Amino acid sequence: MLVRAASLASARVLEELSVPFEGLDFIYEKSRNFDTLVKNLAAEVRRRAAEGDVVYCVDGGVSEDRAAQLLMKQGGVTVLEGVSKAAAAAARAGLFGGYTAVSAYELAERKLALPLIVYDLDDKLLAGDIKLLLSDRFGDEAPALLLDGEGERRIALYEADRAEKYTPETALVLFDIPLLEKKRFDLDDFIAVMRRLRAPDGCPWDRVQTHESIRINMIEEAYELVDAVDRKDPERMCEEAGDVLMQAVFHTLMEEEQGNFNMTDVISEVTEKLSTRHTHVFGQDKAAGAEGALSVWEKNKMTEKHQKTFSDAVNDVPEGFPALLRAEKVVKRTGKGGWKDTYDEAERALLAAEKALKAAEGAETEEALGELLLAAVRLGKLKGGDAEQALLDKVKAVQKEYTAFEGLVRADGKDVNALSPEERKEYERRAHESL
Repeated sequence: MLVRAASLASARVLEELSVPFEGLDFIYEKSRNFDTLVKNLAAEVRRRAAEGDVVYCVDGGVSEDRAAQLLMKQGGVTVLEGVSKAAAAAARAGLFGGYTAVSAYELAERKLALPLIVYDLDDKLLAGDIKLLLSDRFGDEAPALLLDGEGERRIALYEADRAEKYTPETALVLFDIPLLEKKRFDLDDFIAVMRRLRAPDGCPWDRVQTHESIRINMIEEAYELVDAVDRKDPERMCEEAGDVLMQAVFHTLMEEEQGNFNMTDVISEVTEKLSTRHTHVFGQDKAAGAEGALSVWEKNKMTEKHQKTFSDAVNDVPEGFPALLRAEKVVKRTGKGGWKDTYDEAERALLAAEKALKAAEGAETEEALGELLLAAVRLGKLKGGDAEQALLDKVKAVQKEYTAFEGLVRADGKDVNALSPEERKEYERRAHESL
């Protein structure tokens, strides 16, 4: 009879019953980490089994022992299940029904939900890591119960690594928390709140909204997120990303109410899209650098969208894009479909458009202006520029420069609209140099 560790409390029961056994504590000493321990334990049991019948005893349930799981997968094993450590902890904590049970050594790999039982909490450093991980997920004030042998103590989660000792019998139990009392929320919580707002007895404003009535909100929130990115403001990025997510969930719930699709459909589709378009990561395609990866993405995108011609891709550019961004997308896609500009062609088109605009009158002006702007986009694309971002950057620069210009003029007690051409040029020069 082999016992995973003779130091365990369960092994002392065998001693009291005078059942002979051999502990595998020496395997712990030669194993670098938990994964290595599991493999070494399973290998040792297999080696002994080759010499004759072996009984491998673990504390708690067999299904909670990773080495036993590995042995079961390899076959030729008879399982005699015991009372699991998680079930014993649940009974002591008064948990009945559903709960999540995870070994402390596997916590980082598992999806977590409350109520939660963490067993195998046999080390103070491990307890510290577990505390940090769980605090990030559930909040450091989450109500918990620390169990060790016959002792138990009600604690807040942040105290989980403050016990005097930790043994293989130590377990941490986190209790469920009412939704509105939580300090940390997940996507399911967020959707639950949104559903509540849309319920018959929910918020009157939220209940009457339609896709059309909140359409502009998504555009505004997206721009606010981009603005936070431009400002390099992580706190605002966090807030605005949440607002964009709220709009996505809002639209999804409206369709869920009509029976068309739900959040699982949305997440499933985007997750599948990520895997099927990154075939250079999850498939057989090869990609050298960012450009190669983008080429693979575009190829897979056309396949998924059933775009059989380049015209399909050109006409698939969203009509809601700002005009300059839409122009860029169209130029890019027509370029992939045979309309490949040369630098000289694009430059000639720009000069011709500029000449036409100067001569244009009346209705011809807008057409000539459109030609000029499109020619600028074509030329910028060839030079590797981003027309939308370039114009935004230039507009911001003009705002700053004009503000400096007006400040200098007003500081001298003058009117910006009463300057001579020479004075204006001088103030413009000073403003430019001050930035």
